[in-house]
This record gives sequence, structure tokens and C-alpha cells, in this order.
Amino acid sequence: MYGNRPYGRQDRTTYQQNIDQQLASQEKKTSYRRTVDHGSNMGRWHIQRSLGITDNPIGKIRPESSYLIDLLPSLAYKSSSVNPNRGNAAIMDVQTKFVHLSSNKAKHSINTVKWTPEGRRLLVASHSGEFTIWNGMTFNFETIMQAHDSAVLALKYSHNDDWLLSGDQTGAIKYWQPNFNNVNIINGHSDAIRDIAFSPNDSKFLTASDDSSMKIWNFNNGKEERTLAGHHWDVKSADWHPSMGLIVSGSKDNLVKLWDPRAANSISTLHGHKHTITKTRFQTAGTSRLLASVARDRSCRIFDLRTMKDFLVIRDQDTDLSCVEWHPIHPSMITTAAYDGSMSHYLLDTFISESNTIKNETSASSGSAIEAVHKVPYAHERAINALEYHPLGHLLCSAGADRSARFWSRARPNDPMSFKDALYTNDKVGAWYYGVNNNINAVLEDTSASTAEVAAQPGINLPGLNNFNGNAPEMRDSYAIPGLRGH
Repeated sequence: MYGNRPYGRQDRTTYQQNIDQQLASQEKKTSYRRTVDHGSNMGRWHIQRSLGITDNPIGKIRPESSYLIDLLPSLAYKSSSVNPNRGNAAIMDVQTKFVHLSSNKAKHSINTVKWTPEGRRLLVASHSGEFTIWNGMTFNFETIMQAHDSAVLALKYSHNDDWLLSGDQTGAIKYWQPNFNNVNIINGHSDAIRDIAFSPNDSKFLTASDDSSMKIWNFNNGKEERTLAGHHWDVKSADWHPSMGLIVSGSKDNLVKLWDPRAANSISTLHGHKHTITKTRFQTAGTSRLLASVARDRSCRIFDLRTMKDFLVIRDQDTDLSCVEWHPIHPSMITTAAYDGSMSHYLLDTFISESNTIKNETSASSGSAIEAVHKVPYAHERAINALEYHPLGHLLCSAGADRSARFWSRARPNDPMSFKDALYTNDKVGAWYYGVNNNINAVLEDTSASTAEVAAQPGINLPGLNNFNGNAPEMRDSYAIPGLRGH
């Protein structure tokens, strides 16, 4: 005996507590598979196709958790000529859910990002000249390397996926193999290189620079073939059509120019914008006959290459636009990002209401105007410098001046916190992104209002809940719907 207590009582209590903790930790918690995992739904889609099931109507998904099994990859909702009456299923693939934030310990502004060709990793180029590799599914850090001595402003993979080109602030161009072995360096421009684009057969590539010029290079020997001179200020963006011999460029002189790669003169000039052109991109899916350009005049213009006119003007933002990106699967989906950190998704063939047209007819001198199908008002704290879709179309990465790369995916069926994330409310306290991403469940419970508080509100009846008096809730009217306020 020790005092009035036998030896071992405290030990037995501690032992019992440890047993309880072990049993509690072994209880199975409800865990959800993230929608960023494309393996399960891709396999399901292949099984359905092997059984002859090719039609996937939009209405197949319901707002309930069990319908997650019916969510298929982006390729399953691709518009096709086999069933044109299905409607635009691209609405199923709008990247609305924030899933992860990736940031280096030594933080620097990010100017451009690129998915590796196989989609397994994301390559991030920072203002310090470093390449950072992030896992494309778990978003873990993999490696970092010093690629340039100055800020990397442009990245581009070749169409055959064998080479990577990078351009920096001093005008240097570097050749990289898939294992990031540097094999060649070219001093291409006297000022910063803003964009790089490969020709359709990868034999040549294009560089756009702040020295007001663009240059076409022979990829094999690294020699300059011709200079495209016609802009009167910095060339901020350039792109080479994926199948046609056509080059587009956007400059600080407010002009969008189209070029024939075989000649040194521009073949057309588009005068729609009123401020610096920040990004120009050809459509990558579908007919590839459209061209999107965004500028610091708060507008995005969609040009038809067959008529050389803009048929659609998007003036749906409150600030200047910094970048634009086409969806790799759905030709009608386009995403824009702004200098205030907001991001918007548009479907080009959506219905345009009469009120919308009237509201925008004073601001759009030509073409029609549409509103975003989805907006993320606080996607980043600062300007977004880069947007990049995953090759499969199920993920979107954005990066910018707030020194972070953020991943976005399709929303899950029945996610009560879909529009209550910090990206929609701007309620960012401490490590706000930790609670969003790194919990055991990809879907968080809505703790903003308890069930009791909701049930206590007048006129709201929730089935299965008591009215705190032991009686089931009574319906006001015979036609009242649970969850809706009665009249």
C-alpha cells in the first residue's frame, strides 16, 4: 500500500484510457474519394463503353453523395456528332472546387505553370528562376531546381512531349529533356521573353519578347529563321495554331495581329481592344477556328478566324484581365482570370437572355455578351498570372503574384460547403487552406448553423427532427414541402 491507495490503480486507469483511445481510433470514419482521382471514374467509363453505353445525359447526376459513382471523366461529356441532341454537357466539368494550395518555403511570384505531358506532375516556374515539381494527384512537393539565373516568364512543351522550352527575363531560351537535363541555351532576345509556342510539327518554335519583336527559330539547330516585326511596343503573348500555319500575337500597343509563319509581314490586325493585350490563345478542341484574347480593358474577345471578326465580347469583370485558357476537351468552355485574383468560367454556347443583352449593349460595341456560369471571386489574394488545364480536363491549376499554385476540380454531388470556402467568402483566418484540404474528408460539414438553430426558425420543417417538445413537426399546409418556408 502507498498511503490509502494500492499500487497500480493509476496504471490501470492509464491503461484503460489507452484502450479507449485505440478503440476510438479504429472506428471507421466516413471518408470520401476526392474527385481529383481520375482512376476510378476513367475505369468505369471504359467499362460502360465496352458494354455499349455511350450516352451520358447531364441529368444522370443528382445532388446526393451516392451519385459520385456516376461522375465520369471529362471525355465522357465531350460533345460529339453521334448524339448532338444531348445538349452541352460541359456544365458537368466546371472547375469550381478548391482542393489544394501548393507553395514553396522560399516564396516567390509565379509567372507560368505547365502540366507535364502525361499529367502526373505540375511544373511551376517562379520569379527566382527555380523549377518546382508538384505531384498532380496528391499535390505533394517532389523536387526543386535552379533552372535560370533570372525570372522564368514562359514555358512550353513540344507536341511530341519530348522537349521543354523555357524563357527568362534576360532573353535566354533553354532546351530541357523530360528528365530536366539542360542541353542547349540560346540568347534569343535583348529583353524578357513573354511567350513561347511550337509549330504543329515541332520543327520550329516562336518566341515573343518585350523588345517589340517575335522570332521564329529552327528547333534542331537553334538558329533564327526570321523576325516578325510589326508591333510598336512589348509583345506580351503569342500562340501558334495547333493545325494551321497561323500565328497570333498580342502587344502593349493594344493590337492583336495574325501572321503567316512563312512571311515576315502580318496578314491581319484586330483593333477591338483599348488597352494592353495580356494573353492570346487559339482554341485547342473542336474545330479550332476560334481565338480568345484578353486585355487590360476588362474585356475578353472571341474572334472567328473565318471572318476575322469578333463575334463575342465578354465584359463581365470589374477589373483588368490577366490570362485566358481554353478547356482541352470542351471547345465551348473558356476560363479567364483577373488582376484582382478572381476567376470566371464561361460556356460560349449558353443561352443569352434578353435582359443580359440589354444590360451589355452599351458596353459592347459589337458582338454579343454573356455572363459567367461560375465565378470564384477570391481565387487568389493577388493577380493571377497563369492558368493551365490538366490534359484530361478534370483539374485546373492557377498561379500568380500571391506566390502560390492552387488546384481546382469539379464539385462533388452534395457538398454543403461548396460556396462557403474561403475562396468565396474571403474569410481567411490563419492557415485557412489547411482545413479545406488536408482533413480526412474531402467534403466538410456545414457547421455555420446547427440543425437545432435551423429547426427553430419559424416556418421551416425538417423531417426526422423534433420540435423540442417530443412531438413530430406538424405541416402548416397539406401542400407544404419540408425544408421550404410555408405560406
